[in-house]
Amino acid sequence: MITQLSPLLNVLLLSLVASLGTGLGGLIAIIRRPGRRSYGFLMGITAGVMLCLAFLELVNKAWELGGALTATLGFGIGAAAMFFLDYLAPHIRFGEMEYRGEHATESPADECEDRRPRRGWRFAGKGRRGGQHRPIDHKLVNSGLLLAIGITLHNLPEGIAVGAGYMHNPQFGLFVALAIMLHNIPEGLATALPLCKGGVRRWDALRVAFLSGFAEPVGALLAGLFLTSFASLVPAALAFAGGVMVFITLDELIPSAREYGNVHWTSLGIILGSMFVFILSAVLGI
Repeated sequence: MITQLSPLLNVLLLSLVASLGTGLGGLIAIIRRPGRRSYGFLMGITAGVMLCLAFLELVNKAWELGGALTATLGFGIGAAAMFFLDYLAPHIRFGEMEYRGEHATESPADECEDRRPRRGWRFAGKGRRGGQHRPIDHKLVNSGLLLAIGITLHNLPEGIAVGAGYMHNPQFGLFVALAIMLHNIPEGLATALPLCKGGVRRWDALRVAFLSGFAEPVGALLAGLFLTSFASLVPAALAFAGGVMVFITLDELIPSAREYGNVHWTSLGIILGSMFVFILSAVLGI
């Protein structure tokens, strides 16, 4: 019984490490706002990590373990699952809706205004000396919350990647968890920024970003429990996770980085993110 629980505990711990990336991204958002170059660079890094992780590791391992048909079908099903998830439960793409109109040319980043700590969620109001904070933008706040829900939905299949990777090889699971943690940092950034800009207290925005990552351990545990009983499906699960990651990257990360960031810095970020996967793979011997 212990030997069955030990891998699941390790899967849980690794997925928790991966989920901390969203909290770190939220922390960056409330400390210092990124400009267009920084935003494009960060989103480029996460896109490079996701693409290399998907093709170089997940799909490649699925191909080696299960053959071409398993890898192809698993990859296609994963991408299709994310497509239908977006269709059935649409959410706001990174920064897209909240920065239309008069702010369309701005970076999707603005400074988070500090708020005095009070109970519950605190929005705009009179300052300590009677001055007025800028009025709350309910549209931005709602957009940020919807974005957090969307990222939470995305983190579920990313947790499956961690669980499937660990069930294949513990070292491989560690590799996947570290790569996804880096990927989650810009997601936390993109979650916290519209909330801050809309008037939510910075620590409440950080809390939302942090909590959005906790779907990842759920997905990891579900994958671990399922694949413990059906180990033969590990290759298909790896390919499925690869398809999910490629869809998210092509549908959301790269378009957002190019539209709201800097094109050249986005390209540099993609290259650097890819190099990170190469180096991490060499260091861990994957």
